[in-house]
Parts: sequence; structure tokens; C-alpha cells
Amino acid sequence: MKKFKCYQTLVYAGICLLLIFSPAWADTARRPEKIILNLTRTPGTSQAVTWRTSYQGASHRAQIVQISDLLNPKNKPTTVPALTTRVNLENNKIVHHHSIVFEQLEPDTRYAYRVGDNLHWSEWNQFQTAHQKPVPFTFLYFGDVQEKIHSMCSQVFRTAFQQEPESKFWLFAGDMVDNGPDDQQWEEFFTALGWIPRTLPLVLVPGNHEYPDKRKISQKNFHITRLWRPYFTLPENGPRGLEETVFSFEYPGVCFVVLNGNERTDEQAEWLKTILQKNRQPWTIVSIHQPVYSISKRRNPTAFQHLFVPLFDRFSVDLVLQGHDHGYARTFPLKNNQRVSDKEKGTVYIISNAGPKVYPVSSRYDHLMAKAQPGQLLFQSIRVAEDGLQVTAKNLLNKTIDSFDIRK
Repeated sequence: MKKFKCYQTLVYAGICLLLIFSPAWADTARRPEKIILNLTRTPGTSQAVTWRTSYQGASHRAQIVQISDLLNPKNKPTTVPALTTRVNLENNKIVHHHSIVFEQLEPDTRYAYRVGDNLHWSEWNQFQTAHQKPVPFTFLYFGDVQEKIHSMCSQVFRTAFQQEPESKFWLFAGDMVDNGPDDQQWEEFFTALGWIPRTLPLVLVPGNHEYPDKRKISQKNFHITRLWRPYFTLPENGPRGLEETVFSFEYPGVCFVVLNGNERTDEQAEWLKTILQKNRQPWTIVSIHQPVYSISKRRNPTAFQHLFVPLFDRFSVDLVLQGHDHGYARTFPLKNNQRVSDKEKGTVYIISNAGPKVYPVSSRYDHLMAKAQPGQLLFQSIRVAEDGLQVTAKNLLNKTIDSFDIRK
């Protein structure tokens, strides 16, 4: 009997080795994964893409061609070499992230692209560049995801895509995961999104959960997860040392600014002033994870009211998109921390939540709030037109829980 059990063990081990080293398994294991598009500073003429492989390989690259020429043998795809970053994960697994930026693209044009190497390619994916001049468009905004990403938040993403398939990009206002250094949680995030980020660019705002817990580390070790920059290729025009966590870009008609509420906010205020001074777009939208007017009973930071609000007021910021408080709230138009009259220009601040984690809502700023309620699993559709912004918040059942317009 012992000999028979030993024989069974050897057979099982042999089968495992055959599977591991079989060409079919190896081919699948070497294919690109976690492919994601990110917007650049110039989304009409360029597009960033990042992907990962479990092997180092050689000659990682991307190919691109206009959709209209994809099946035309006379028009060969353009090949772009990738930059590669080696990352040692916490379980000592080594992975390789690759990134490129497609440049000199045509505005308002649909492209097909794939990533890989000489032997292992992804499927052909596609994206569309922005128009050269302002035209109406829609983008989606999500608050905190953080928990039950694969099991629950995936449903929010699917509902959002079904209802707004023509949106130009998705903006996440921080806390995409609960523990930023944990690669398995990012695995959940990518699995929940499925193929969506291969065709719709993402704009990502750093939340506090993309950082270590301040209570458990020293200040010198407080920095964003080292997975952030390998995973994403975001604009690098922010303050030095905060590249890809603080940045701005222009989508025709709108100046978008992403701030990092976790560190060096005084420096960001100086940088923000220079960006807003140069802005010539008719609309200005800012996103920062931590709220300016918190609805959480657990906290009430007011530093941003002194640091950023004077700049928002001075340069007529239209909309501020936030997360962190795991509820939904929308202020009246505000200026100087007060509600403005119907004839005055003010800034509207939104807090939202895309995950199942919720906090009770405080009545602290009820006098500033047009709407405030405990969290649901929400997404926001924001329609940008020449004469106005139309914002609609919907829940998992695609039921509208809030809707409002901002007019010039």
C-alpha cells in the first residue's frame, strides 16, 4: 500500500511538471496582463498604456494603427518600444511593468493597439482620442472603492458602463484599494474592472489608503505605495517628487487638476496657483481625495478651507470631486466658505462613494449642503457642454439619487 501511495505521488508530481513546462501553459503565463490606459496632458494627440508580465523577456513593445487600417495589409502598425520597471512584490515574486506613450496621434480618431513582444501579444484593443476643439462629452467619477472590490464594486462598474458606454474616461477619487502595498488587492481592482480600462482611460487620484498608515510608521517612510507608478502612467507635470500623484491635463473645454491630500499640500497650493493662472479653458474641475467640507462624524479637517478654497474662489473653480467620507454629499455653490446668492458664481463640492463601506453622516455643514446622505454604491455621470455641466449620481440599481446643473 505504501508503494502504491508513493507511485501516486510521483505520477501527480509528473503531471504538475508537464503542465508547468508545457508550451500551452507557458504561452498563457507569458501573455501581457493588467493592461490599462491613462490620459496624458494632451489627450487629443497622445495616449498612455501600461501592462505587466511575470517574466522579463526582451523587446517589450506596443503596436498602434487607426481602426480603419487594422485589416489593411498595406498599412503596417507603428511599433513603439516600452520602458520596463522591475518590481519585487511582498511575496518575493518578481514582476515587470511596461509602459509607453503613443504620441503624434490624430484628434477625434479611433485607434487599435496591442502590447507584448515578438512572441506573446495581447488582443487588439481600441481607444479614441479627444477632439481638438471643445465639444460636449461625458466622463464618470467614482468615490472610494476600497472593500469587497471583486464581489461588490464590480457590479457598480458594470452598471456604469452599461448606462454610459460613450463616456470618454473614468475618474477615481482615491482609495481604489484598502491596502496600497498589497498587490492582491490591486489584482481585485483590475479583475473587477475587466477589459474596461483597456479601452476607456482612467484618471486616478491618490487616497490615504494608497499610503501606509501614519500611526504605524515613521514620517520618513510615509510615501505612496511603490506599486503606484509601475501600475499607472499619469502626467508628470506636478511638483517635483509628487509626479503622477499631482498633475493637470486639459480635455478640450476643461482644465482638470488632481491634488494629493496626503502630503506636502503647501507646495501643491503654490503649484495650483500657477496652473490656474495659466488656465484658459472655460471649465475647471479639481479632484482631491480628502473633502474640504467633511460629512463624516469621525473627523473635521479644515486645513483645505484655508489653503485651497481661496484659490478655488479666486480662479472660479466650478467643481471639486472628492471621496474619503464614505457617503454622498453635494454643496450649494460656495465662496469664502459660505453659500452664495443665486446671482453669484460659486464652487460646488461633491463627496461620493463607490464601495460598500459607509460612515454615518454629520450635520456639521448642513447649512452648506444641498444634499447629504449615508453612502450607497454610486457612480456619477458628468456631462460637459459649452453652456453648462450636468451632474447625475446613480446607485447600483441605476436609480438617480441626485442631479443638478451648473450654468455659466
